[in-house]
Amino acid sequence: METNVKAVELRELWRRYKDGEDERARERLVVAYSPLVKFIAGRMASGLPSHVEEADLISYGLLGLIGAIERFDPDREIKFETFAVTRVKGAIIDELRSLDWVPRSVRARARDLERAHAELEAELQRAPTDLEMAARLGMDIEEFNDSLLEIANSSVLALDDLWTFADPDGGAGGVSVLDTLHDPHAVDPETEAQSSELKDRLADAIESLPERERLVVALYYYESLTLREIGEVVGVTESRVSQLHTKAVLGLRSRFQSPA
Repeated sequence: METNVKAVELRELWRRYKDGEDERARERLVVAYSPLVKFIAGRMASGLPSHVEEADLISYGLLGLIGAIERFDPDREIKFETFAVTRVKGAIIDELRSLDWVPRSVRARARDLERAHAELEAELQRAPTDLEMAARLGMDIEEFNDSLLEIANSSVLALDDLWTFADPDGGAGGVSVLDTLHDPHAVDPETEAQSSELKDRLADAIESLPERERLVVALYYYESLTLREIGEVVGVTESRVSQLHTKAVLGLRSRFQSPA
C-alpha cells in the first residue's frame, strides 16, 4: 500500500490511538490507509453494473476501514492490511446487498445455473460444457452466454467468499484464519484443520475446471490481472473472459453448496 506516512509514524499513530484513544490519531490512520479502500473499491467496481458508482463503494469501504482500525490489535503478528481487507470488502458487500440492486430474476437464474452445473457434473463425472449446460436449462447457447454476462455484472467476489469464514463476532465479510487466532504464537488445531480442508477442497475443485476456465481463475485471483488483460493473454474478448469467469465461479460454488 502506497502511503506518505512512514512506518515509524504509523507505529506511533497506532500507539497513540490504542494507548490513549487519541481520535486525531485515528483520523490520521484512516487517511493513511485510505488508498487500500480505493484499491479494493476499484477492483470491485470493475465487475459491477455501470450505475454503481466507485465513489459510493469507497464511502462504504471507509466504514469497514474505520471498524477494522477500531478492532485491530497492533501487538498481533498480522499486517493491518491483511486484517482490514475482509472488513473493507464485507462493508461494501453488505451495503450493496442492503440496496438490493440485483434483480430477483438474476439471483434465481444464478441458482438455476449452479443447480444445473452440479447435476450435470454428477451425471457426467466431469465439468459440463456450455452446450450441455444450455441444453439442460432449455436455452440456446446465445441465451446461456447472455445469462452468464448478466450474472457476472451482479456478482461480488463470489470466489473470494469461498476463502472466508463466518465471523463469530458478527463482523461483516468473514475473517481469515489469522484473524481467529487468540495467541499469535499458537495455532488452533480445529481452525487449522478447517482451513486446510477448505483449501484442499477448493484446489481440487479448481483443478476439475476446464482448462480455459482454470486459466482465467488463476490469472484473475492469483496473478491479479484485469479481465481485459486476461483477454489479451487468452486471445478472447473481455466479455468472453467475463463469461468464463462467471461459469467457473458458479461451478465452484455448486461444489460448496450444503446438501438440501
